[in-house]
Amino acid sequence: MKPWRYAALLMLLGLLIGHGISQVWAHQQKEAITTVLFNTRTGNIEVMHRFLLHDAEHAVKILRQSSADLIGSAADQDWFADYVFRCFSLHDQDDRLLPLSPVGHEIDGRFFWVYAETPVSPDINALTIRHDALRDIWTEQVNLVNVERAGQTRSVAFTNGVQQLTVRLEEEEE
Repeated sequence: MKPWRYAALLMLLGLLIGHGISQVWAHQQKEAITTVLFNTRTGNIEVMHRFLLHDAEHAVKILRQSSADLIGSAADQDWFADYVFRCFSLHDQDDRLLPLSPVGHEIDGRFFWVYAETPVSPDINALTIRHDALRDIWTEQVNLVNVERAGQTRSVAFTNGVQQLTVRLEEEEE
């Protein structure tokens, strides 16, 4: 074999192995992103959870101990959305539960979205958040929550054994 063909073959092999490893690594990442948005137009706090569709389907299989088809089964979609709804809560600075109402859920590409909302009170200056979805299955699951209010975003990440986190919403002094 000519040296340039050998080098090209080695480069191709390296790219294939590297691509395979990156695919395995990407598949192993267990992460969900939630946005908590104070919507002044509607007067609601809107909650939008984004899960990888593959992780959501795998979770339904594990939790229900049965097969699951999130793309084809409305019942499985409803079940997962209800599970997320049970695993997430918001409390104000006085530890009052903010009663979330489910708004719906949908599949968008490779993501499964779950939506909820609650009326916003103007005197809220802190949120204590609990977000356990998928953390009861995978210890490496990370649930990132971004709280958006008045043009500012504050983020907290649920990792390891963290059960709840508090986000202060006071205006920052300049």
